[in-house]
Amino acid sequence: MDAKPTVDKKRARSADDRDAVRGRLCDAAAKLFLEEGEAALSMRRLASEVGCSPMAPYRHFADKEALIAAIRTQAFNRLAEMLDGVERNERHRAADIGDAYVRFARANPAAYKLMFDLGQPDAAAYPELAVAAARARESMSGYVRELVEAGVLVGDPVELGYVFWAAIHGLIVLDLAGRIPADRGFEALRRRTLGALMRGLRG
Repeated sequence: MDAKPTVDKKRARSADDRDAVRGRLCDAAAKLFLEEGEAALSMRRLASEVGCSPMAPYRHFADKEALIAAIRTQAFNRLAEMLDGVERNERHRAADIGDAYVRFARANPAAYKLMFDLGQPDAAAYPELAVAAARARESMSGYVRELVEAGVLVGDPVELGYVFWAAIHGLIVLDLAGRIPADRGFEALRRRTLGALMRGLRG
């Protein structure tokens, strides 16, 4: 009578162990990419970094592209969750979304670079990544549609969403690369950029 619960517990532990190794591989890959670039992302190198056998990564990912797709999927979902958690406040909505986006990028610089620095894989090959990326895109730009519907902004909400996204992404890339002079300051430039966009696009 007690055999089945014991088997179930062993299966649960086994699944937890697999998830833990998978997570360590993803973390190590993101760290290597940030510090050494794409060339460092070999499955053998990752196995060495994590302390597992050279073949162990292949039990979790078919190849390096699948590994990168998994990291991106996790990152896009985390970004969407952070943005979806922003309180709905029409007056400060754009600034609040921007704050959350910046917090995510600064807290996850390795994952952020992997999300955008490399060419995007075939969406059909990685449907979970495609769904996660679309979710993050909607979370990032959905508030623009709300502002257009409220008459605060004028224009195509999809196009305007990309305008706001491109602006904040460009500033973050410069910031992470250390290309924004201290006398200017990231936050001051972000406020001026957002202010200029909001003034130019108001109804």
